[in-house]
Amino acid sequence: MLSVITWLADTSVFRYLRTVSDLSILYAIIVFAVAIFLWEEYLASRQRKVLQTAQKVPADLDGAISSETFEKARLYNIDKSLFESCHNLFEIILSTSFLLLNVLPLVWSLSAHTLRWAEYDGEIKQSMVFMLYSSLLSTVIGLPWSLYSTFAVEQRHGFNKQTLGFFAKDKLKAFLVNQLISLPIVAMIVYIVKAGGDYFFLYLWLFCFVVLMFLMTIYPEFIAPLFDKYTPLPEGELREMIEALAARLHFPLKKLYVVEGSKRSAHSNAYFYGFFNNKRIVLFDTLLEDWEKTENDTDEKKEKDMEEKDAKPESAKDEKPKSAKDESGERTGRKKGCSNEEVVAVLSHELGHWSMNHVFKNIVVIQINLLLTFVVFAALYRYQPLYRAFGFGQSMPVIAGLVIILQHVFAPYSTLFSVLVTMMSRRFEFQADQFGKQLGYAALLKAALIKLTADNLSFPVYDRLYSAWHHSHPPLLQRLAALQKTE
Repeated sequence: MLSVITWLADTSVFRYLRTVSDLSILYAIIVFAVAIFLWEEYLASRQRKVLQTAQKVPADLDGAISSETFEKARLYNIDKSLFESCHNLFEIILSTSFLLLNVLPLVWSLSAHTLRWAEYDGEIKQSMVFMLYSSLLSTVIGLPWSLYSTFAVEQRHGFNKQTLGFFAKDKLKAFLVNQLISLPIVAMIVYIVKAGGDYFFLYLWLFCFVVLMFLMTIYPEFIAPLFDKYTPLPEGELREMIEALAARLHFPLKKLYVVEGSKRSAHSNAYFYGFFNNKRIVLFDTLLEDWEKTENDTDEKKEKDMEEKDAKPESAKDEKPKSAKDESGERTGRKKGCSNEEVVAVLSHELGHWSMNHVFKNIVVIQINLLLTFVVFAALYRYQPLYRAFGFGQSMPVIAGLVIILQHVFAPYSTLFSVLVTMMSRRFEFQADQFGKQLGYAALLKAALIKLTADNLSFPVYDRLYSAWHHSHPPLLQRLAALQKTE
């Protein structure tokens, strides 16, 4: 493996890197980032054109989705697209400014000053402070956009369920948990690179693999419940149907949970997790048509009721609630969510991923990519012009090298890899749908997909190029067409 790194360092690409100036490296990175931004904005403009012109329900969905819901989905997706374009423009201007103004070495210097003030020293400690400051800066810059997305875009279309207090506590909790997890990992990564010798990339990959497996094990049990309430699915028809499906497929189901996602958003989902013979299935309460909360007196509900009451004018506080309307104001003939049979059909799709080892295949692909990334990092991280291009002068901190190489130098490869993974994911989704179809759930799965599209205001019509670039799940019409095909 060491000979591979030596060969990589001597290839024409790396020889070329050694001949170009520091500024040429920086400008090349900026040009590629701007090119990707322009490409994605071109795709977004194509999709917005579709959203503006497709004003009638497609023939394949006629009678399945109402024209009112279709129009709501169209307006919601136009809003989201415009917001994302503004956010992406801000991000490219900000990231380019940070590169030209040498913000990365400034944060590194600030970390050193902090350690001297605290009478500490050492690259590992400085790397931890550097990542803490970087995360804090990223969180503060992203906060206004997150607020607007949640309390303007999502709330305007009836999806946001959070109060401002809940949002603030959620963000603070997420930041603290992220630092508790990431900072020790950063420290260990720097230590491995510094002490691992010529084969540090192999030790680094093994460490990251172990950490990934560990986090995948503990996250659902100990971290996710810090943010959402998980309740065992009570005895009843739905539980019996799910257990019967699991037994039919020999799926080692140990626990069934319902997560209270409705306190955060009206969007719905379902997934399974766990290794070997210890599988759990999690259903969002927004997925279940007949789910009733067992505890209505939660602190979040009290807080939300108080905020809504205070926000109303005095003349409106005694008004009776409107009847026969959902939260977005549309008169509806059904509850949101899926019937028990449709929920089982959705799970037949999810269990198709398990049966065909899609999760395992994803892990293998990710780990091969990670090993390749660390091999290239090992060939490049001692190349000083890279650090000088980003304003580091003669110093070459490991954590800065990781950010520069993995985030910026590796950007063209990462973009290509992302496209390939998206293609693979779409193939897996079609395969999982076919698995559900072979179990006899084709009609129910189609009905569930249509309901979820309507409930989530997902627009069913997409520009093909936009969808191929962005969507890891095929659009609704393609999935329905695939399910409709005869064997």
